Amino acid sequence: MKLVAPKSFTFEGGNRAVLLLHGFTGSTKDVKRLGEYLQKRGYTCHAPMYKGHGGTPEELLQTTPTDWWQDVIKGYHYLQDLGYEEIAVAGISLGGVFSLKIAEEFPVKAVVSMCAPVKRNSTEGLFDRLYNYAKIYKSFEGKSKEVIIEELEVLKSLPRNSFNSVQSITENTCHDLHTITSPTLVLQGALDDAIYQESASYILDHVETNEKEIIWYKESGHIITTGKEKEKVCEDVFTFLNEIEWSDTTLQIE
Repeated sequence: MKLVAPKSFTFEGGNRAVLLLHGFTGSTKDVKRLGEYLQKRGYTCHAPMYKGHGGTPEELLQTTPTDWWQDVIKGYHYLQDLGYEEIAVAGISLGGVFSLKIAEEFPVKAVVSMCAPVKRNSTEGLFDRLYNYAKIYKSFEGKSKEVIIEELEVLKSLPRNSFNSVQSITENTCHDLHTITSPTLVLQGALDDAIYQESASYILDHVETNEKEIIWYKESGHIITTGKEKEKVCEDVFTFLNEIEWSDTTLQIE
């Protein structure tokens, strides 16, 4: 069975724009609920689908973090081309790293970093993420257990050079956190791995803005946008964005 890959989306809702960024091995489904929530409350949201994501794990390995970063930049410019002059950015996991990197390199109204591993000091664990994604994906394709085992063994032998680029982007983003002066919200699951929890506190301490806050979710793990407290995440992001001083003062609130 051929699976249909998730796609980029744009939810038009008002004059305030938000760029939404998904994580490694994830898809725009990671941020779709948040996008729909914000759209209903007057925000236009765009979420780019990174090259190689949403399809087979083999296709993902044929792409690089540079490709994914270019998709993020294209997403930012896409909103600009639509006429939006004020853009906030929010991302989960690797998307959280990208959201910080966007804030370091481009003008943003605000940045929301969710479970971003800026303190990851190696590529350890990245292949495990891909391997687990591969098992689930191949199962959904309807392949037999024997075929899945065989294909997973082949996957183990494929080059993983792109993982090194992930580490480089993460380290550079971490190093330049002090250049972020936009209002910053850090969201973190309390049940997430230690590296993500350490990263959350580090981000809060090193962004160079007085308008910053961290919120912990006691019952949530890593992808908090789809987890047990997903509605609270949506509410907190909206509250934060709504407190920013936008040039457009008209906003629908439900």
